[in-house]
Amino acid sequence: MAGHSKWKNIMHRKGAQDAKRAKQFTKVGREIAVAARSGMPDPEHNPRLRAAIQAARGVNMGRDAIERAIKRATGGEDNVDYQEMRYEGYGPGGIALIVEALTDNRNRTASEVRAAFNKAGGAMGETGSVSFMFERVGQVVFNADVGDHDAVFEAAFEAGAADVVSDDDSHTIYCAPEDFGQVSEALGEVFGDPMVAGLTWKAGTTIEVDEDKAGSLLKLIDALEDNDDVQTVSANFEIADDVMERLVA
Repeated sequence: MAGHSKWKNIMHRKGAQDAKRAKQFTKVGREIAVAARSGMPDPEHNPRLRAAIQAARGVNMGRDAIERAIKRATGGEDNVDYQEMRYEGYGPGGIALIVEALTDNRNRTASEVRAAFNKAGGAMGETGSVSFMFERVGQVVFNADVGDHDAVFEAAFEAGAADVVSDDDSHTIYCAPEDFGQVSEALGEVFGDPMVAGLTWKAGTTIEVDEDKAGSLLKLIDALEDNDDVQTVSANFEIADDVMERLVA
C-alpha cells in the first residue's frame, strides 16, 4: 500500500471514512469557495474550480450543493478569508509528510498540526524540507470495474495523461497539474465520476514500514485528516497488504 495513494487508505478504512462524510463535504466546500473567489465562477474558465468540483463529485457531493457553495462564495455570503498553508515534516519511521490546509487562523492550524506530529513521535520541518521528494501531479482514480487496464490506458493517453497504474482495486491516472482539468473531464465522460480526483503530491520513492510504525503512522494521518482545516495529507510510505489487513481487522 502506497502512502501517497490516499484512496487506498479510504477503502481500507471505509467505516471510519463514512463517519467523516460531513467533514469531507466541509473540506471540498471550502476549496470550492476559495477556487470560485480566486478566479471566474465559471468552471469552464477556472481550472482550480473545475478541480474542486471534481473532488466534490468524488465524495458524492450533489450538484445542487456544489452550485450553492459557488453562489455563497461569489455572492458574499461566505466571505471568510481562508489562507493556503503547507506544512512538512517527518512521522514515525522517518516517513515524509506534506499537509495542505485552508485556514482562517494560521496560528491555530500550525499549532494543531504540530501537536499531531509531536504526539505521534514525529516532527514538523521547514517548508521545503520534504517536498523535494515529491512531484506535484494531477490524479484521477476509478474503481477497477470501469474497465481493464488497456481500456483505461488508451482513454487516459488520448486525454493527455502521463501515466496509469492499475491494480485489483483501482485505476490511478496521473497527469501534469496544468492538464488536470481536461484529463479529468475527458475520463469522466468515458467512465463516469471518479472515486478521487484532484491535485496531489506523488512520492518519488517510498519506504516500507513495519507493523509497529505503520499503526502509529496511520493514527497520525487520521489525526491530521480529522482536522477541519487540513485538506490533504501526502506521504511516502508503503505498507504490506497483510500488515494493513491486521491493522484494520
